Amino acid sequence: MFQNILEEIYQEVKPLILNGQQADYIPELAKTDPLKFAISLTSTDGKHYDVGHTDEKFSLQSIAKVFAFTLAYKIKGDAVFKHVGVEPSGDPFNSLIQLEQEDGFPRNPLINAGALAVCDILISELKNPEKELLQFIQKLAGHPDINYNHKVYESEKATGYKNRALIHLMKSFDRIQNDTGPVLDLYFKLCSVEMTTRELSQTFLLYANHGQLPLSGEQILTKSQTKRTNAIMQTCGFYDEAGEFSFRVGLPGKSGVGGGIAALHPGRYAVAVWSPPLNSKGNSVKGMKALELLTTKLGWSIF
Repeated sequence: MFQNILEEIYQEVKPLILNGQQADYIPELAKTDPLKFAISLTSTDGKHYDVGHTDEKFSLQSIAKVFAFTLAYKIKGDAVFKHVGVEPSGDPFNSLIQLEQEDGFPRNPLINAGALAVCDILISELKNPEKELLQFIQKLAGHPDINYNHKVYESEKATGYKNRALIHLMKSFDRIQNDTGPVLDLYFKLCSVEMTTRELSQTFLLYANHGQLPLSGEQILTKSQTKRTNAIMQTCGFYDEAGEFSFRVGLPGKSGVGGGIAALHPGRYAVAVWSPPLNSKGNSVKGMKALELLTTKLGWSIF
């Protein structure tokens, strides 16, 4: 069933001429082929279904913020919410205005300011944050070869002026405990993590499986923590288009400006799509349409 539906969606969406462009403000991302398109779905019984360029790695960008938050939540428990909130932003992912108005307290962990706060926590809590964060993501993925893309990292580091402004504003409100340089560096590395759509759907299966890794059985998050993480993805995973995604797709998920989107149906499956051209909100144009078709054709959403 899943394979047939994915193939239908791929054929329907691939030829569409939709407005959108790559995230050219990160020069390395502007080099990606706009015609690449992939969909992978992994069911909770461990079966994979794929179509398109599913063997090609791409930069996760903000999707990886979910993994950093998961590690911080696992370490700190509910104390993590002293550093970051759970409310939708309703503003662009790199907005300075809201941060200024709210005394430097990030609305949620999936906007840039919130992810910087999460990286600050990890710098405080881990002996070797860069290495340990990557090892954690590798564990979630079940793939030891998951890595940072150093070209993307260097590209982000060279052009990340808005993120520097965000963290310095937060620091001025005493919201950042460590030196800003190492926190920014970890953030840029986090965003550069790359995976294929198959690897990403496998990794997101954690959130469809009540916080338990399906391959090893290890409980990473409690059921309650998983529910709350999914709720944050539902309301905050698509920045100021989160309502639109909930309305059209009806799944918890997270997008990234690398053109990827990961989403999940609790107890059933996780799905990842990749198509580099983005809409004005920073979300993959074809990815959004593909996931809308998926829940329509399956007749399943969380609502």
